[in-house]
Amino acid sequence: MLESLVNMVVKEVKELVRDPRILLGMIIVPLIMFPLMGLAVQTSMEAAEESMKSLSIAVMDLDGGSVATSVSNFLRTLNVTVVEIKDLNFTETIEYVQQSSVTGLIVIPLGFSDNITEGLKAELNSYTVFRSGGFLESASSSTISALLGMFEDGLIFQKVGEKFPENPATILDPIVTSEKTIIKGKSIDVNPSVLFGLMISQSTAMPVGIMMLLMFAMQLAATSVASEKEEKTLETLLTLPINRLTILAGKLTGSIIVAVIGAAAYIVGFNYYMTSFTGIIPGQAGVDLAAVGLAPTPISYILLGASLFVSLLSALALAISISIFAEDVRGAQALVGPLSMLFVFPMIIMMFTDVYALPFPLMIALLAIPFTHPMLASKVAFTGDYLTALIGIIYVSLFTIIVLYIAARLFGTEKILTAKLKFRGLRLWKRKRKS
Repeated sequence: MLESLVNMVVKEVKELVRDPRILLGMIIVPLIMFPLMGLAVQTSMEAAEESMKSLSIAVMDLDGGSVATSVSNFLRTLNVTVVEIKDLNFTETIEYVQQSSVTGLIVIPLGFSDNITEGLKAELNSYTVFRSGGFLESASSSTISALLGMFEDGLIFQKVGEKFPENPATILDPIVTSEKTIIKGKSIDVNPSVLFGLMISQSTAMPVGIMMLLMFAMQLAATSVASEKEEKTLETLLTLPINRLTILAGKLTGSIIVAVIGAAAYIVGFNYYMTSFTGIIPGQAGVDLAAVGLAPTPISYILLGASLFVSLLSALALAISISIFAEDVRGAQALVGPLSMLFVFPMIIMMFTDVYALPFPLMIALLAIPFTHPMLASKVAFTGDYLTALIGIIYVSLFTIIVLYIAARLFGTEKILTAKLKFRGLRLWKRKRKS
């Protein structure tokens, strides 16, 4: 029995790995695609940073007052290249800015300095040149707004300093807020935004990895049965002196092994891609998850592994049961493909919100999907909510037993060979009705 099972597992793994579609699409492509995407992101970010260092802004000063002049001087102190517009009207200036390489245009209207001096509202017009609508232009527009905001803050500080020369900074910012977090009934001296950011950075890849693993497993299991039906080797396999449950177990185990390899390739590539964004994420160092009680424990890993295992078994058995009704690999993939929504929908929800914060009907619908629970277990691993993970394991285990029973019944009868004949007859009957 054990020897037959081992031989079946080895056979399944060899056949799946030999398939160029699986080797290329599931292992090689992710290891190449994600690093290339990450390289593209890094290159774009570096180009944006270099462009910001050489920022150029055209200034059309229609006022000529001292405060208006200080706008250009302030920009120069921040290493911004200022292009002064003097001998052009507004229409000619717009055409010049559009054709030149400057990032934007600042128009200082007449009366600007007088209004500021007299304590009145003053208008300042900022224009950003729209050329391609790319990320760089968007960043440049935000930079111009930030620079003008800094200039305005300087004016405010100067005005307040004239009234309160001893402590203008205290007048402008009289309250110091200390943000802390409550975790598991304890007060922790950690900013919640930093903690949430750190948790997201550590748990984002988990739902994605679990979704990939389950999707790969279903596609592999469906391909395993359908390819043998397509190549007419399933009949021969079923005539061998091997228990059909052993054949089913071998296919399940072989698919699990190859699916884990494929998922690992995706996770490695995906993690490399995610690190491309570290340059734009605020620093989050100095927070020890274990010290604040959010580090996964050995029990958390055990529960997560158990939840993932039973979910994987149910996904494989479900794929095998469905692929029996397909005549070839393409048909099996078409039948199994729509089931990916059972993974994608929970993944999106789990990445962006809390399941228990959803409206009650949506929460029940989401928890009814068995593949939600391993993703939920990956989150509760950080919070130590073992009861939620345990209930999920029990629910998925019951679902898995039902699906395995159905798969075993199909493998134990001749339906595994005759199901396609029934579907072929159904298609012929539909064609006759249409004709």
